[in-house]
Amino acid sequence: QVLSSLGYHVVTFDYRGWGDSIGSPSERGMTYDALHVFDWIKARSGDNPVYIWGHSLGTGVATNLVRRLCERETPPDALILESPFTNIREEARSHPFSVASTQYFPGFDWFFLDPITTSGIKFANDENVKYISCSLLILHAEDDPVVPFHLGKKLYNIAATSRSFRDYKVQFVPFHTDLGYRHKYIYRSPELPRILREFLGKSEHEHHH
Repeated sequence: QVLSSLGYHVVTFDYRGWGDSIGSPSERGMTYDALHVFDWIKARSGDNPVYIWGHSLGTGVATNLVRRLCERETPPDALILESPFTNIREEARSHPFSVASTQYFPGFDWFFLDPITTSGIKFANDENVKYISCSLLILHAEDDPVVPFHLGKKLYNIAATSRSFRDYKVQFVPFHTDLGYRHKYIYRSPELPRILREFLGKSEHEHHH
């Protein structure tokens, strides 16, 4: 609703095996689905910019997708990562293993409950950013109880020093603990429209010049 009110079209979909989507989740399958959706949008969007937004677990899908898009030389106009981790292993190590945590991170539990799934999952945001060339915005709340703030900051530091981003803007926006945005309430920030306008305005400027 926030994005729609700012004049953006939002296309989102359920991961395979979740919501209304059939199948069972896998890193490869979820990445393939995201690629399919991107191509579907690109075929219909004309000259309009297309941005990829990933939140939480979705940041892993997003960087997998955008790495592939950059490798085939069809990058999106910008990538936005909200509450991202570095890779699934580091996230698992710092994840609070409690029943309470699943309410903040629905869908995350299958990583831990299904050892077969876990073994093949990497979601290596930290590796992917080395192969991504487009504007990058990272949003993270300092009081995030699910994906610790320091993992988002670490990912930013890796991206900011990566050669792949040397011609592109890389920005990290923290949200103070006092705001109480935790893992999934950054959308409530009254600053968000301004942050997006400034970031995407500049990335559109770079893209056209």
